[in-house]
Amino acid sequence: MLHGKKIVVVMPAYNAAQTLEATYADLPKDVVDDVILVDDCSRDSTVQVAKKLNITVVVHEKNLGYGGNQKTCYRNALERNADVVIMVHPDYQYDPRLALAMASMIVDGPYDVILGSRILGGHALKGGMPYWKYVSNRFLTAFENLCLGAKLSEYHTGYRAFSKKVLETLDLSENSNDFVFDNQMLGQIHLAGFLIGEVSCPTKYFPEASSINFRRSVKYGLGVLGVSVAGLLHRTGLKKWPLLKLHTRA
Repeated sequence: MLHGKKIVVVMPAYNAAQTLEATYADLPKDVVDDVILVDDCSRDSTVQVAKKLNITVVVHEKNLGYGGNQKTCYRNALERNADVVIMVHPDYQYDPRLALAMASMIVDGPYDVILGSRILGGHALKGGMPYWKYVSNRFLTAFENLCLGAKLSEYHTGYRAFSKKVLETLDLSENSNDFVFDNQMLGQIHLAGFLIGEVSCPTKYFPEASSINFRRSVKYGLGVLGVSVAGLLHRTGLKKWPLLKLHTRA
């Protein structure tokens, strides 16, 4: 608990057996009340490792993709009455110890969403991010900021914290089940008027860390451009963005 608020960490997992234990070990256990791992039909021992660590495990019967995995993560976190939900990849690319700072910035305010940015502080290339990924990251982020009217340093991080209100308000059901889910969700959050903050997060690239290949990256980049344009059309009143549907209960 953090000031009486329940903090739940969710991990969308696929073949994370080699890095899961290290990620879990560095989580601030005095703050994190529950850890949920959603396994998307891993071909390694991810589920067995998670159960050994006494992590709550949800297993997909078929592979749903990265976005589909996150939908399950957030649904299960809300079912466990989470006040703050922190999503971190279990590949140990991001520093789990920052969960305390990220949760505090939501619980104590003023933010609704916190992103762990690899760009702030200039750590990305030092941490081993491939140069072509860095360049594409910077270009896509600049384009998204222009279209959405935002000023974020990065839209592509796999380390994010959300208030309960955000997750109860957004309708994520029609978002992509693929990697562009992340950008669709941030577009929804920004256009819905929620306040987004960022923390500098050193990153580590190594063989066991997850990473999409060049072909998938190109597909992802095209999807990001599409999300950005849709956001721009929505902002200018030219065409309503179908994904910006919000639940009224929050």
